[in-house]
Amino acid sequence: QVQLVESGGGLVQAGGSLRLSCAASKLITTRMGWFRQAPGKEREFVAAISWSGAITYNGDSVQGRFTISRDNTKNTVYLQMDSLKPEDTALYYCASGLGARTYPLDRDVASWGQGTQVTVSS
Repeated sequence: QVQLVESGGGLVQAGGSLRLSCAASKLITTRMGWFRQAPGKEREFVAAISWSGAITYNGDSVQGRFTISRDNTKNTVYLQMDSLKPEDTALYYCASGLGARTYPLDRDVASWGQGTQVTVSS
């Protein structure tokens, strides 16, 4: 079982940026991604990236603002978040083993990190 450890969350003002990192305990040769869960809401898909990094998918709510990338030499995936909004406030989870859906669902995920909190103030 792979271990995923997120970092980089914090408090930022609206319009600001944050960069999340997710370090895996071993090389992951499949898609990786990010989900988030706001209080009182279901966990939702944010972004995913192919093994090579050549193909990325973003959820509608973050399209044009968030960028996912990965460095396989470091077993790490990143989420660059720009133009942050208060509605981006959530616990952000790293995920691996995303299944076959282009836009994976919560139940498709094989491994989760523990999450890192992102809070955007207005």
